[in-house]
Amino acid sequence: MGYQEDPESKAVEAPNVSDTSPGVLIDHNSVDREYGRTVRGLSPRHVQLMAIGGSIGTGLFVGIGGVLSKAGPLSVVLGYLIWGVFFVWPCNLCVAEMCSYLPIRGSIFELAARFVDPALGFAMGWTYFYAGLMLVCVEYSAVATLMQYWVPDINPAAWVAMAMVVCVLLNVVAVKYYGEAEFIMASLKVILLFGLLFITLITMCGGNPKGDAYGFRYWKGGKAMQPYHAEGDLGKFCGWWKVVLYAGFTIAGPDMISLSSGEIANPRRTIPRVAKLIFYRLVGFYVFGVLAVGIICSSDDKRLLGAIENSAAGAAASPWVIGIENLGIHGLPSLINFLILTSGLSCGNAYLYSSSRTLYGLARDGQAPAFLMKCNKAGVPMYCVLTVSVISCITFLVAGESSVTVFFWFVDLTTTGLIATYTMMIVVFIGWFRARNAQGMDKSTLHYIAPFNPWAAYLGLFLGVTALLFIGFDKFEPWSTQGFVTSYFCHAYAAVLFIVWKVIKKTKFVNPETADLVSGKKEVDDECKHWEEGGIEENYKRELAAMPLWKRCWEPMSTNSNAMPSIILHLSADDLEHLFDKKLQPIYSMLAAIDEKLENLKARIEVVEGLASKIPNLEVDIRSQD
Repeated sequence: MGYQEDPESKAVEAPNVSDTSPGVLIDHNSVDREYGRTVRGLSPRHVQLMAIGGSIGTGLFVGIGGVLSKAGPLSVVLGYLIWGVFFVWPCNLCVAEMCSYLPIRGSIFELAARFVDPALGFAMGWTYFYAGLMLVCVEYSAVATLMQYWVPDINPAAWVAMAMVVCVLLNVVAVKYYGEAEFIMASLKVILLFGLLFITLITMCGGNPKGDAYGFRYWKGGKAMQPYHAEGDLGKFCGWWKVVLYAGFTIAGPDMISLSSGEIANPRRTIPRVAKLIFYRLVGFYVFGVLAVGIICSSDDKRLLGAIENSAAGAAASPWVIGIENLGIHGLPSLINFLILTSGLSCGNAYLYSSSRTLYGLARDGQAPAFLMKCNKAGVPMYCVLTVSVISCITFLVAGESSVTVFFWFVDLTTTGLIATYTMMIVVFIGWFRARNAQGMDKSTLHYIAPFNPWAAYLGLFLGVTALLFIGFDKFEPWSTQGFVTSYFCHAYAAVLFIVWKVIKKTKFVNPETADLVSGKKEVDDECKHWEEGGIEENYKRELAAMPLWKRCWEPMSTNSNAMPSIILHLSADDLEHLFDKKLQPIYSMLAAIDEKLENLKARIEVVEGLASKIPNLEVDIRSQD
């Protein structure tokens, strides 16, 4: 089976395929009619903020103090730089290439079944579901920790319940409202991060109550790279590696692109635009962020070490807050704690969305119960959202243990799951790359081509596998049973899933020459005609012109649109014509149907009159019998 760009070249359309077992086809069109489906309600600005802001959580604002104290500021910067540029960035680009070509609702887990092995799609989907679920728990427990900064006497379980209610409510409404809420909360996180960067820049130059131009003081005297778990250079390497693993928890993004691809408006343009900006956001937010935190707070600060040792709550353990207070600046900790709190809620909201959509994709592929495919009128898979919410109740463990302790349990479990999922995403891309080359796919048919491949993918795969092998390097000496389990549980979990599905379903690795590159493409092509016919920019301008004034100003925020302000605030004659055409389209359709019926009736009358004229002595006036 070779590659075919147009499935319509056959007598029948290529079916929507889910290779859950050999020879089994799932007709997604009939599934959609029975259960409903998600809708493309996420605008470009929603997706751009979700891709970068959705993953900026409490780990970057509070948890970063732990690795700073162990490894030193230079190790932190190098660790984030290496992991972000050589693993997360290539993974984002690889996912963007596949999902811009096939932005299907089955997500990348269905693509894994098509290009590698159905067993990999099953294992990958359930592994990410587990990781996303753990991240929801991480952020719920983080919210409880942050609230204890103000009210330490209230049981943290109350704050877990509050976070859960907020996130569930935001996830059961139409996806466009979820997108708006996530856009606002992610924007607050970005503002917080930029504010902290600005404060660091000003204070390090002497703009603080003490007039202390401290510069890079905390990097001197052998503090830049500190040994961890060993002595000398080996200890410094171990400290750097500890940072790399922590970066695997805090830096995310490719999952958001792949999971939301079935709900993105104009996906074939939006996804490449988001992917192209990922590098600058990785460097701008994460690398400069950890650089600044190592400048403003010393890695051996006594307050920082005491806060970590005593499991201090919220902003009290944040190196940002400690550094600011050391400079004699007061009044900011509560504000920063509030903004970090919104960060935790935002991440909980984002990963409740991603884990529920993962469950939805698994159900569509026949790898989870069918009732989970049921969507409400707004296109929200309600049962998936509720299932994730019920399971996330394990976060109430914070009521019996220290909320900080439970937080780090979930961090360890999440880190392994995320790294494993992203590594499998790169494996899927390699399968896709081999398939499109083996079938001679014309590159001009691709909407985005990830650069530096396949070598970037191979490098990312090497880093991912290495991280998974040595993720628990510090749990062996001294031995920690709890640490070993939380570090390596996901390895056994994913392996068992893969083997069980492969044995039960008797799946086989996919031959690149016969891999399915077309199923679902025509459906996406039809959906994308709304944005692509007549020019993308023209349609975008028309959509803006049809909006109220306040929404026209709001919609272009944080996008990379080339639309000019005069277009945004002006309604031309063409815009009005497009608006009325859109509103009157149902009437036009009805009138066209009536006109067609009248034409058919007229043709029949003419036939009858022709026959009547051939019969002698018979006068018939059909028209008079109306």
